[in-house]
Amino acid sequence: MMTKPDAPVRVAMLGCGTVGSQVARILVEQADDLRARVGRPLELVGIATRTRRDRPGIDPALFTTDAAALVARPDVDLVVELMGGLHPTLELLMDAVAAGKSVVTANKALLAQHGGQLFEAAEDAGVDIYYEAAVAGAIPIIRPLRESLVGDAVTAVKGIVNGTTNYILDQMHTTGADYGDALAEAQQLGFAEADPTADVEGHDAAAKAAILASLAFHTRVGLDDVDREGISSVTSDDIAAAEQLGCVMKLLADCRVSPDGTIAVGVHPSLVPVSHPLAGVRGAFNAVFVESINAGQLMFMGPGAGGSPTASAVLGDVVTAARNRVRGVAGPGESAYSTPGITDPGAVLSRHHLALVVRDEPGVLARIATALASRGVSIQAVHQEQFGGSGTARLGITTHLAAVAAIATVVAGLEASDDVAGPIRVLRMEGN
Repeated sequence: MMTKPDAPVRVAMLGCGTVGSQVARILVEQADDLRARVGRPLELVGIATRTRRDRPGIDPALFTTDAAALVARPDVDLVVELMGGLHPTLELLMDAVAAGKSVVTANKALLAQHGGQLFEAAEDAGVDIYYEAAVAGAIPIIRPLRESLVGDAVTAVKGIVNGTTNYILDQMHTTGADYGDALAEAQQLGFAEADPTADVEGHDAAAKAAILASLAFHTRVGLDDVDREGISSVTSDDIAAAEQLGCVMKLLADCRVSPDGTIAVGVHPSLVPVSHPLAGVRGAFNAVFVESINAGQLMFMGPGAGGSPTASAVLGDVVTAARNRVRGVAGPGESAYSTPGITDPGAVLSRHHLALVVRDEPGVLARIATALASRGVSIQAVHQEQFGGSGTARLGITTHLAAVAAIATVVAGLEASDDVAGPIRVLRMEGN
């Protein structure tokens, strides 16, 4: 507990980019309101950056390039990490925690890969680690999972947790743009990085899925536990197939309890029925859909990125950690008492849509149905479109729930048969 009744809570920041500059600005501009909420002044005492350069509205005297020295300062109570990366970020935060300083971070990759190490150290030191901004920007989803639903049993968490990919897929649906054009527009508007790999290949969403699954199911889920597929292979034909089925394409983070009690965690392009709440999430927005035994279905939606929205989440954590500091207590730590194990990716159950080109002659559909049935895959619906004079037809097959491995085995066999001309496109479908 802080002994002097008027002593400020001193804050050090690591990083001052788009989000960090907004956090610093709010700390200064809303100092009186923040003081009233914390019960003590919040004093920004230093900002570590790679290079020293002026940021409008921020005192240049606050900046330093020596992050280690800033973290080691004995007058610092709270470290806000917005620099990103794994190293030396991990080492800096471990040093902060060991010195008895609480941490606020937005670093999803660090938490997905080294969260357990940080949480254990924080528990030993009796300090806080807060990370609301790590998953969905301004959307409050960490605290509901960590605190509000802790008395319930969560069965699934599904979400659109990457604004870049949602914008690209939304443009493909609404304007008819192909993937390349939609990506280029996202880059032009600042929704996508010059190198979009982390977003479009699902790495960003996978880190967030690991964090969500860890919280929802009270276990440790790492980045390597997440089965991942990005959207770079999504075509205009996929979008057309989705629309024909009354669906939209979304990159979904899907975390759920499997029938055997293990935890399935994945990120995949998925066909989402237009009746599902996630289908209406447009542009660069994010949304997280939670299912629990007692509370039922809940959805959290809002801007998933951007300086001001993300800064809002960071400042919420800063205020909470500072309040705890003033009271001499720590908030809820890691809840990882459960060890259900991770579902084998091949055993995950999903509905699927298969798009294939087949020979247009009697008996083909029957043989395909037999091949699916041999692996326990039940057909829900079939759509066929004749190709003029080509001797082939485009076939769309929607399945009931089936194991991913069973679908893969059937597809491999069909692609090797004379009935099918070319590769089969397989897409997951949301729903039972």
